[in-house]
Amino acid sequence: MPQRLPPLVWLRAFEAAARHLNFTHAATELNLTQAAVSKHVKLLEHHLREPLFERLPRSLVLTKIGAAYLPKVQDAFDRLTAGTEEVFGARTEESLLVRAPIGFAVNWLAAKLPRFIETHPTINVRIVSSIWASDYEMEGYDLDIRYGLGHWSGFSASRLTWEQLTPLCLPSVAERLTAPDDLAGENLLHVLGYQDGWATWLAAAGATRVNAGSGLHFDTSLMAFEVAANGGGVALGRHSMAMKELSSGRLVRPFDHSVEIEECFYLVEPEKGASHPDAGPFREWLLAEADAARDASRNAD
Repeated sequence: MPQRLPPLVWLRAFEAAARHLNFTHAATELNLTQAAVSKHVKLLEHHLREPLFERLPRSLVLTKIGAAYLPKVQDAFDRLTAGTEEVFGARTEESLLVRAPIGFAVNWLAAKLPRFIETHPTINVRIVSSIWASDYEMEGYDLDIRYGLGHWSGFSASRLTWEQLTPLCLPSVAERLTAPDDLAGENLLHVLGYQDGWATWLAAAGATRVNAGSGLHFDTSLMAFEVAANGGGVALGRHSMAMKELSSGRLVRPFDHSVEIEECFYLVEPEKGASHPDAGPFREWLLAEADAARDASRNAD
């Protein structure tokens, strides 16, 4: 059995005493009594079954084993300090915490965030991704990006996207699709959680021979797009999510027919309670990006 790790308080007492070579100075640094530091070091020595100090009348001297152990302990504290700072250094109350569905975060938000960083270099933002957020979940987040119709009790919602449904597939797949009913011979790739899906698009396109429920189902558009890009079927993309794939050329539209839908992405925040001081700048920037994306889409059409 490996030796049990000594208590952190013993190791901290040893490290401070070893740096100062004085129990009194170590006690002052650690806000402990000299007797407490001395006791912690003795307990550590007993635990390790090795003396770490030679106790002289007016000073301390590290033993060889103590001198060998000190850099190991200091390295461990340095790593622990760095790790704590990395994860918790910018506290939630200091950083603006924004939650977004992972597909939207990757396909829409990620490309735009560098512009926010450039114009607001002093604002710390944490982006936390989710698959689907429950309507009532908001605790701990300053801003939330949600998909729906824009009505959430107790929250204000600002529209970010205007969505259209359109099939997406590889160019080689698109070559064999001349009419919507040709999709009867393809795997339809579905994304769970949306109100409108293949049934909506197929009905609008006049397809009567296609089983709208057939194919594969995923909980995120990222997976559906990836399967389509590897020749696994035809995905149904929402405009905001599909633009990255279409711009890269990985996927194409096999048909010109698109269907406008009411559901879209919204920036959501509580109507009551104090907002984060950086929520305003982020909100203004995000809504400006949404307007720019809408204008660019209209010009492209």
